[in-house]
Parts: sequence; C-alpha cells; structure tokens
Amino acid sequence: MKRIIPSLLIISTLSACTQAQSYNDSILEHRAKYKQEFVTEDHSPLKAEDTAYLRFFAPDESYRITATLELTPDEEPFELPTYSGVTKTYRKYGILTFKVHDTTAQLSVYQSQKLIKQKEYADHLFVPFTDGTSYTETYGGGRYLDLSQRDVNNGKIVLDFNKCYNPYCAYADGYSCPIPPTENRLSIPIKAGEKLFGKAHEE
Repeated sequence: MKRIIPSLLIISTLSACTQAQSYNDSILEHRAKYKQEFVTEDHSPLKAEDTAYLRFFAPDESYRITATLELTPDEEPFELPTYSGVTKTYRKYGILTFKVHDTTAQLSVYQSQKLIKQKEYADHLFVPFTDGTSYTETYGGGRYLDLSQRDVNNGKIVLDFNKCYNPYCAYADGYSCPIPPTENRLSIPIKAGEKLFGKAHEE
C-alpha cells in the first residue's frame, strides 16, 4: 500500500513555506520601493545615503490582520494637531476592530478633508497610532498606516502592520506630522513595520 498521507503532509508543508516566502518577498519589495521614494521625493528629509539607517522588524505575516470596519458617517470634521503646531482637517471615517495575537484592539481610521478633493487620493484612508513599542523600539511620535476605501470588502479590510511607517518628523524637524489621537494609542506592542531611525535626528 502506498504511503499517501506523508506525501500530502510534505506537499502541504512545502506549500505553506512557499507562501510564507512569497509574502516575505512582497514585504521586502515594498520596503525597497519605500526607500527609493525618499530619494525621488522633492521634500524628503533623507538623502540617498541616509536610507541605509532605515530599520524594520522582520516580515511577520501574523501582523497582516483582517479587521471589521464600522463606518461613522455622522462624524463631523475636526482639527488634528501636528508636531509643527499647525492643524490639519480630518474626519473620522470609521472604527477598526481586530485581534493581535488573541488580544482585541480598536483603531479609528480617518479621512483627510484636503486630500479627498484630489482625484488621486479621494479614496485614501489614514491610521495614525502609537503602541507598546513606541519610544523603545519605534518612533515615540507614532507610526502611520495607509488604507483605501477600495480595499473594504463586506465590512472587512486588511491591516498589514508590516507596511506601517514613520512620519517625516521621525527624521527631521520642520514637518507637519499628525499626532495620533488618544483613541489610537494602543497599549499592546505592534512588532511589525518600521523601527526607530538608526541615525541622529536632524534639527
């Protein structure tokens, strides 16, 4: 009699490994493009040689999480403070509920009232947050995650914290980076995405 079950287990294991590797590669590719944008962006706080000091947690697919999105259509626009002292107008678009390693968490997602007037960013959604790694492993001023209304499917949306990034204020002064609201300050650690910049802050 042929030993079919072990063969199936081997195939299943190889498939899982291949999928994990493919995901890791996609995150590494995403980060390569992210670094390149600092070189091509006109108002970038970093020079090409500075990108060597950008640091990240290792890709971890457990931080690619499906969240439930509760829309908040009755929310009025409000002024969100930034680290430069100016404010930017946002509206709370909804509330994201998800689990991080069996711990339930929530984050509010916002919509820039300026960007929605631009065709390119009309669907853009913005999640600024701090977490249990802030000030120790990641930038104390918080990190950002970009989403799109087009990614919402039956009230669900994928949050990939491996793609969360630092605001420009993590690298230099003189930028108007939104401060994460109190409701978006998580106590749990999000050990994914960008870490503290590995070079002294530019004044």
